[in-house]
Amino acid sequence: MTPVGLDLDGAVVVVTGGGSGIGAALAGRFVAAGARVVVNDLDPAAAETVATRIGAPAIAGDAADPDFVDGLVDRVWTELGGLDLFCANVGVAPEGGVDAPDEVWTTAWRVNVLSQVHAARALLPRWLADGQGRLLVTVSAAGLLTMLGNAPYSVTKHAALGFAEWLRASYEHRGIVVQALCPQGVRTPMLARSGALGGALLDDGALTPDEVADSVLEAMTDDRFLVLPHPEVADFYLRRAGDPDRWLSAMNRLQQRHESAPARTRPGAEGAVMIEHGEPAS
Repeated sequence: MTPVGLDLDGAVVVVTGGGSGIGAALAGRFVAAGARVVVNDLDPAAAETVATRIGAPAIAGDAADPDFVDGLVDRVWTELGGLDLFCANVGVAPEGGVDAPDEVWTTAWRVNVLSQVHAARALLPRWLADGQGRLLVTVSAAGLLTMLGNAPYSVTKHAALGFAEWLRASYEHRGIVVQALCPQGVRTPMLARSGALGGALLDDGALTPDEVADSVLEAMTDDRFLVLPHPEVADFYLRRAGDPDRWLSAMNRLQQRHESAPARTRPGAEGAVMIEHGEPAS
């Protein structure tokens, strides 16, 4: 039977990509709630800085490397006596369309998708033996919708959501809770690297990492699959599913506006609002 909610007081938590942005905010919030947190990041200095600030250990390494992930899970399990929540938060947001080089697509696939596969492989045998475990996957609203101008990001985030859905459907009855965190814009270095169109669409309604972390803590009180710091994303997702042709036409009109407008007048917040309602101006 699936547990309802997670008591963070005393829980063992790993946060990948914890050296900045959402990951750092999550780590801090979890520690404040009484969890025993391990901060992971590819950048050792960033991981150590966050860990020192919140009073937690840091284990630097590549969360997209299966050998490292196996070792990370083994070490945490041995030293802390288990692992209650794994936050698969690491991600990259490369800019580009079909012209993006193969290595860009490969990196996006490796970091945005395979890192979660490696985590699940390492965790599931232990969690299934215990009859419980919780995986929080940072997906993005792009996994539910799309991100104009960022094909590798959009495609791999859809795949990440698909993998999270598959895990939830396959293991819920065995006590495994999988949750997908799907924010729109968040004021992190990744937003700054999202490209001109992505930044224009997302910047106006962007949340702080702490606001996203607050939404996650609220979601830890139950087992909801979609964690939506921007609640309106649920409506956009329904509209996309209910009338995909209309939704895609609206997205294309916004793309046309971006291509035809001078850089200083390209659609920003106004375009974002219009696209959310499925009716960007023609």
